[in-house]
Amino acid sequence: MELFFNQVINGIQQGAIYAALALALVLIFRSNSLLNFAQGEMAMFSTFIAWILADNGFPVVFAILAAMAVSVVGGAIIERTLIRPVGSDNVLAIVIVTIGIFIATNALAGWIYGTDGRVFPRIFANESLVTFGDVTVTQETTGIIAILLVVVGLLYLLFQHTKVGLAMRAVSSNAESAQLVGIRVGRILMLGWGLAAALGALAGSLAAPQLNLSLNLMQGLLIYAFAAATLGGFDSPLGAVVGGLIVGVTQTLAGQYIDFFDGFELGSAFLLILVVLLVRPQGLFGRAVVTRV
Repeated sequence: MELFFNQVINGIQQGAIYAALALALVLIFRSNSLLNFAQGEMAMFSTFIAWILADNGFPVVFAILAAMAVSVVGGAIIERTLIRPVGSDNVLAIVIVTIGIFIATNALAGWIYGTDGRVFPRIFANESLVTFGDVTVTQETTGIIAILLVVVGLLYLLFQHTKVGLAMRAVSSNAESAQLVGIRVGRILMLGWGLAAALGALAGSLAAPQLNLSLNLMQGLLIYAFAAATLGGFDSPLGAVVGGLIVGVTQTLAGQYIDFFDGFELGSAFLLILVVLLVRPQGLFGRAVVTRV
């Protein structure tokens, strides 16, 4: 039983990271109804920026915050220069563009930083904080969950209690109507992409100490984040958080108790996506889209 609870705690820690990246996917989907397949590689590139700053003597927390700030600018530039000219009507073209950004970002990171792995410094010590018998909760687990809760709280305040958040909700609901009442839709879309890039940088910085920083850092995590967003609903930030925690716990338990073939941890994410799409396509917290014929 102690093994089970330890695996659940490890799953919650992993799920918090998936939730942070899933929140980035949800932010972009709510902004202009598209899936950003380059979100993971953008996060990986930002994590390298944080690593460079930390490696040059800056405190790791400052390095991560600085990388998030750079990511806001980078995400806004990507939306303005690469996404907006394509237009939101041609969904296939947008998908191809994001895949192109994925490939280009990975290649650019390899050219700048090389292909060798890096050791990313930990924000929190991986030491025991609370112990119940053989069940241990580490400082790192508690810290990562606390960061996720702070992010969720800040996003709630942004969307519910600021004019910018109200504008973002209006654009998400109906961009044309929002523009008619004077909202600068282009700026709001740039802000959405910038915030999503910052969340990706945070997710990458939380994952890198456990996985080591490399060009492939976020590719597996992106699959789990897509599973989390699919499970919770692509239009629901709360769903992204709940979905991320469920996916994280499912992954760790599947890896521990299901051993009839290797790699079922990743297969569990695909299985969750399949089941949700068959049973409830809008996700647990998503809203069903109703259209008139």
